[in-house]
Amino acid sequence: MLKGPLIHPPLLRALARCGHGSTILIADGNYPFWNRRGSHAEVVCLNVAPGLLSGTDVLSLVKEQVPIEAARVMEPQREGPYAMEGDPPIFDAFRDLLADTDCRGRLEPTDKFEFYELASDVNHTLTIATGEQRIYANLLLTTGVVRAASET
Repeated sequence: MLKGPLIHPPLLRALARCGHGSTILIADGNYPFWNRRGSHAEVVCLNVAPGLLSGTDVLSLVKEQVPIEAARVMEPQREGPYAMEGDPPIFDAFRDLLADTDCRGRLEPTDKFEFYELASDVNHTLTIATGEQRIYANLLLTTGVVRAASET
């Protein structure tokens, strides 16, 4: 029996398959997660209902299970119907949650179509579909390494 903060068996199994350099996508409720995934990627659906589970809820659990060395977000559009002047508010929440990881809360803004390509390549191991409704709430994590106790 598991007693840690993450007890979802399919998600734990998929996270255990990740190695150094694998990518994990925490996808918002609008992301085309089924057709924008790597050929080896498993999809775990946690999109129970709009708003459930949120991307930040999932991130807080995932970061306790795997080392995170990099985090990418989609660069917001600056023109058109979804244009934004600054960063989406969820980026600050991502930065806060990732501050104690190897990426130190740094988010790498990535062009939308490059983001799709990265989330579709052979290093992509896991997509977690969430019910997140906040705009630009897709987060592509790169797993790092687990260091020996003497290195920490």
